[in-house]
Amino acid sequence: MLLPAGDLDDPDFRRRWEKVRRTGIGGSDVAKILGLNKYAGPRHVFEEKHGRPVPLDDQVAEYAEIGLEIEDFISHLFTKKTGIPAVPTPGTLAHVDRPWMRSNVDRYALDPDTGTVVAPVELKNRSAYQLDDWKDGVPDAPALQVHWNMAVGGWPYGWAVALVGGNTLRFHRIERDEELIQTLIDVCGTWFQRHVIEGRPPQADGLEATTELLGQLWKVKPGDVIEVSRVKAEKLLARRKRLIEQIEELDGQKTAVENEMRLICGGKAAVAQVDGKKAWSYAPDGNVSAKKLQKEYPKVAAECRKTVEQVDVALLKEKYPKVYEACRGRVLRVPKAGLR
Repeated sequence: MLLPAGDLDDPDFRRRWEKVRRTGIGGSDVAKILGLNKYAGPRHVFEEKHGRPVPLDDQVAEYAEIGLEIEDFISHLFTKKTGIPAVPTPGTLAHVDRPWMRSNVDRYALDPDTGTVVAPVELKNRSAYQLDDWKDGVPDAPALQVHWNMAVGGWPYGWAVALVGGNTLRFHRIERDEELIQTLIDVCGTWFQRHVIEGRPPQADGLEATTELLGQLWKVKPGDVIEVSRVKAEKLLARRKRLIEQIEELDGQKTAVENEMRLICGGKAAVAQVDGKKAWSYAPDGNVSAKKLQKEYPKVAAECRKTVEQVDVALLKEKYPKVYEACRGRVLRVPKAGLR
């Protein structure tokens, strides 16, 4: 054990906890390193391991905070539903032979008869929108986290438990997969050596979360200039142009296929099925057309209109220019004319 359990609200304990986290790879890092977490990617892990603050999506942060507060409740529900005792863990664990492999298990599952620890339990607080993701199995990120816990502690199986939408409990037993665990050890071990020990930044990836992170990561003045080689710039610009053309072509093909599906339903049905099973639907369950509502039902539109609070950016810029500049994200803009 590297660090006994403690109160994360205690500033001193949190500093020590974060320091320990930076010197290894934990279960929550695995899906990010593999690009299987849409809210954070390899670059987020790289910045965190080097002690640089990383902004977190507000909604994700809120779910994580609430999840931490209600861990005891979720654990209680798990025990109530399964009869399996689940108890708090002693702290941060490290693999005996590979100390860079770390694990902060939420709870230990005990054998009801002997009281011995038999498996790690991962507890999650999830949105109601993710109910289908947990219905028949476990999403990639928490599944990998459970496997990582098994890899660190040597357990033969583990539990993934989620309170979905605040009122639905989903729990799944995950059996140890030696081939998957060895792959995770190899990939994460190489990543740790290259990007944490040697300090080499990871390559750019296509996650939207990475785009947002890079927009907030550094502060530069609008007039700052960096000289780039023509070969490098032309290569990147040409590749970007080709990808845009491919995306436009594929998007057109996709729309044509979807329109054919819409035509099949036409005015006949809202659902198309094959052998009694739904193939697709074309039902009136999309967003309300504000333009149609305003034109055809002006009185109803006026009655159902609401005012949405939002930041007055013009006022912010005028009254608090330094705050305005500090909170602006960076935007990549590429001239359509290309290099001249």
